[in-house]
Amino acid sequence: QVQPPHPGGGLVQAGDSLRLSCAASGRTFNSYHSGWFRQAPGKGRDFVAAITWSGSSTYYAGAAKGRFTVSRDNAKNTIYLQMNSLRTEDTAIYYCAALHSAWDWVTFNADSRKYTYWGQGTQVTVSS
Repeated sequence: QVQPPHPGGGLVQAGDSLRLSCAASGRTFNSYHSGWFRQAPGKGRDFVAAITWSGSSTYYAGAAKGRFTVSRDNAKNTIYLQMNSLRTEDTAIYYCAALHSAWDWVTFNADSRKYTYWGQGTQVTVSS
């Protein structure tokens, strides 16, 4: 299971930074790759970033590349999303999710349909 993201979300101004965290329960955390997705008002759920179960590889959507950093601490069963230089278009509900490591990382890391467990989401609002 995936617990909801830590309330690291909230209301910030453009240019600010935020760090989201998401803790997973259970003893199989290391069997899952992890990802972050977001859903803006009136839009579908979009891929943001993903990290392999070992933390050795990461992948980012174009909008996140260079500004966001995904990381994980397997000792704490927690993944993080550091978001810098936030923009108004980053306003969305952010979700963490778990992708079983049996799925091919390169092929499926951005495919929300393959993710098994989802957090409940946390709101991030960026004002101008």
